[in-house]
Amino acid sequence: MDYVYIAGPLFDDHERSYLESIAKIFEDRGYKTFLPHRDAGVVKDKYTQDAKGQIFTTDIEALDKATIVVALLTGRDVDSGTAAEIGYAFAKDKTLIGIDANNVKFLNIFVWGLLGKGENIYNSLEDLERHLDEQ
Repeated sequence: MDYVYIAGPLFDDHERSYLESIAKIFEDRGYKTFLPHRDAGVVKDKYTQDAKGQIFTTDIEALDKATIVVALLTGRDVDSGTAAEIGYAFAKDKTLIGIDANNVKFLNIFVWGLLGKGENIYNSLEDLERHLDEQ
């Protein structure tokens, strides 16, 4: 069974909720998922070296384990952490999928290229579901 790492910005409840919706789509189809905020945690109070190091280690181990990396590409520009996760996954030859959620901006061309020159980018959760169901 494929293990799916779901990358995206974690700055507010809306972003985290959208990432959880992506996870549910995969989980409903039998995939095991990793959500950084759910499975590694979010540092809220004490942003210590130990806390940051523990989250980084958990995230990188999950990225290494993943066969698929799904990235939420919304916002004014692709979130820097998400961009790093995309680059790492590409270098490790992982399957990459992007969700742009009908964003009204142009996607960074390098990120677009890493995502199959745009062929692995879906505009909505419904488009992602259709893609997975056609597999």
